[in-house]
This record gives sequence, structure tokens and C-alpha cells, in this order.
Amino acid sequence: MVVTNTARLGFPDFPVRRSIEILQSADASTLDKKEAIASIGRKRDPKMTPTLIEYAQDSNPEIAMQAIRGLLVFRADPAVRERLSQMRQHPNDMIREVLRQELDDSMPADEDTHAASPDFMKNVVVQGDVLDALQRVHDRAVHLTFTSPPYYNARDYSIYRSYDEYLDFLERVFQEVHRVTKEGRFFILNTSPVIVPRAGRKYSSRRYPVPFDIHARLGAIGWEFIDDIIWAKPEESAKNRVAGFEANRKPLTYKANARTEYVMVYRKKSSKLIDWNLRQYSQGATEQSKVSDDFERSNVWNIPPVSDKVHSAVFPLKLCDQVVRLYSFVGDLVFDPFAGSGTLGKAAVQTDRYFFMTEIREDYIARIQENISNVGGGFESGRPIRVMRVPEFEKEAARCH
Repeated sequence: MVVTNTARLGFPDFPVRRSIEILQSADASTLDKKEAIASIGRKRDPKMTPTLIEYAQDSNPEIAMQAIRGLLVFRADPAVRERLSQMRQHPNDMIREVLRQELDDSMPADEDTHAASPDFMKNVVVQGDVLDALQRVHDRAVHLTFTSPPYYNARDYSIYRSYDEYLDFLERVFQEVHRVTKEGRFFILNTSPVIVPRAGRKYSSRRYPVPFDIHARLGAIGWEFIDDIIWAKPEESAKNRVAGFEANRKPLTYKANARTEYVMVYRKKSSKLIDWNLRQYSQGATEQSKVSDDFERSNVWNIPPVSDKVHSAVFPLKLCDQVVRLYSFVGDLVFDPFAGSGTLGKAAVQTDRYFFMTEIREDYIARIQENISNVGGGFESGRPIRVMRVPEFEKEAARCH
């Protein structure tokens, strides 16, 4: 603290000398060294760049980060910028991200269109393969995506030759979702581990950790992990996996009843903070979008599951409603690439948002229309649901480009 305060008072020599002594001391703590480098950085003295460059190579990332922050003041100097550019592959992810944001002059901006969305996509359901449909969507068109992908080989409509093929497919879809998502906006993914039954009595079943295996792939795409929300269902809704253990109580045989799913929250990586996103909306839109007092205050959401006469695995409306209210504004465009029975669309209409959804099965398309057509009181509730096949949607996209 003495170092920091002395530097702020503007003494010309002592703070630097004392700072160097601290940096060279084997007994100085990380905090002391960070303060010492900060005091040097605040001098904004070009003669101190060699010292900052030296400590930007420190094995302690906190010390290196402080030195890099000091060097960024001199980034207009070609020699300094070159040294900073050489650090862009730093092993520490936070340092890499800071350098990416500070040195990348080509980050896309959508200030003029951030709160808007393509009119031809509003309240539209595209019937067809999700990847075919997404290839026709313009960059940065969607404000929020909330989806639950098909369960791996647990339904007739989601059969894959291997688990890797399943993950590869999801990765391709979520790469496209990343492209069509607006700057710094959210992608919410509902998944859970999936059990594949054993092939016979002499074999064991297998439980695939879908949320954990897809997470690393999402990070590589450019999704920044924000939150893990646990969707907790009532005990009686869980499949009884513990019955065998209850009968014999033998160690190693315990298998817990699974009554939770993950609602993983990601944000499209951006050099812009959330405050920038908020400023893209008018004061009226912000006030209209404020969340009521009954929001969930913890990351455990107790919501009972629901059933549907057509679809075997559906979102509860309450779950969709909460996600839409918490992660979008009134008038935004929310997207579900695996629409199913269309619950997200229903929640969008009821919360004054627009929806865009894709679904490959024709029987589910009919259920979506039935599920949403009678919803009243929503934003432009008179706007009809439009169902298009991919070729028709492609023509609309080309016409409106």
C-alpha cells in the first residue's frame, strides 16, 4: 500500500527504485509485486518498458498480467506492440483473452442493429434439417438460444452410430448458433447424462456425461461459460435406479436416482461487457423488460417436468419462461434449433418476444402450431406462425439479405 500511495503522489524517483527492490526481493509476496509493477505502470515512462517486458514473462500469471496492463499504454509503439503480439499464445487463458481484446482491431460491431432482428425470421418455424436451415441465417441475427438437444440414442429420432458422431453433430450445430448469435449474447443449453442400456446380462450399461463432454467443445467454438443451473425435479419423477442397492446395501452397487438436469449458461465471447449490451436498448425497452420479484435467487430451480401427447421429452413452460425473461429483452428474437413441441415459442409469445425455431419432424411441426396458435396477449399476438421448408426459407433469406 505504501508503494501504491507513493506512486500516486507523484514522487519522481523513489517509487520506481523501491518498486524495483520489491520486484527483486525473494521475500516479496505476489500482492507486493503486483503493487510494485502497478506503480511503475502508472508512471507511464517509456524508459520503464524494458522492466515491464521483463516481468510480463513472469511465471506467475498475476504478475505477468499486471506488467502487460502497463505495457498496453505503449501499444502504439511498434516495438512494444510486437512484443505484446508475441505473447498472444500465452499459456494463461486470461492473458490470452486480454491481449486478444486489446490488440484485435477487427472485432465486429453491431451497434446500429443489436436490438433489431430480421423481420422474415420472426415467429417462424423451419421444417427441415437444422444445419440446412442455419446455413441460411444471417450472421448475428439471434438474441438468445435456449435448447435441449436430442438425447443420445434414447429416442427413435436421435439414433447415431457412435457417441463421438453425436457430439460432432452437436458441435456443428452450436458452431452455427455461435455465428448467428449477436455480440455478447447468451446460449443456454439443457442437457443431462444419458444411460444406454446394456447389451445383455453379461454386459454393463453405460452412462454418457453429455454436459461435460460437450462443454470443452463449446469453449473451443467461442462460447464463454457463465453459469451452471441445476434443474431439480420432484423425487417421484426420477427413474428408480437405487432399487437394487436398497435390496442388498452392498458397497459398490449404489446408483443414485437422477432427478436433475443441467441448464448451462454460455455467452458469446466478446470484448464488450454486459453494460454495452444493455446500452443498445432504449430506456423504455429496458424498463419494460425488467424481471419481476419472483425470479430464482439460487442456481437450483425446482420445476416439475411435464408430459406432452405428441412429444416424449418437452420443456416445462415455466423453465422456458424463466430463461427467456432472464436472458433477453422484450422484442428480442429467441431461437430453439431443436424445437420439439415448441414450448420456447409459446414462452416467447407470452413474454413479448419473437421466436425462431427449427424442427425436422412433421408431426412435431403440427404440435408446435397447435401449442402456440391459441396463445393470446403476447407481443404482436396477431402475427401468424409461419411454417416454411428449407428451400422457401432460403428464398426469404436471400430476398431480405
